[in-house]
Amino acid sequence: MNLAFLARLIVTAIAAGQGVAPVFIDLNRTHATNTLWPGHARFHLVQQVFTLLPAAAIEIALIWWSGPWISERFYLAALLTATPLAGFMIATLARFGYGGALYDSNGIRPLRIPIGSREAAIEINVVLIAAASLLMIAAVILFLMS
Repeated sequence: MNLAFLARLIVTAIAAGQGVAPVFIDLNRTHATNTLWPGHARFHLVQQVFTLLPAAAIEIALIWWSGPWISERFYLAALLTATPLAGFMIATLARFGYGGALYDSNGIRPLRIPIGSREAAIEINVVLIAAASLLMIAAVILFLMS
């Protein structure tokens, strides 16, 4: 397996995860059908889910479709795949300015990990997005090295 192939696999995995995971994570009672959420927030969540799903399919097609401009298509797919990661980071950093929260008390709560006599709360989305971002950077570097 060469470096370019590995890079393509990494970006594919991130794109597929961004496209498919929200269908299962967000279209349920903790999110899209949560009656405690305002209807407008639920509308935008469903809009986001059905924007990410076809976007992921396009990104994956750009990576694996045979033909010319393989490098250009890889970088375009990587950029498109990185866009929601950047959006999540911006929303996370700006959440205090607009009253946002990383989780909802009626939804999926942070993972609680005991550390000695204390307990740490780990927000899984932040961990996943940070890991995906690092993997995305690694994939682009691997592709550049190939």
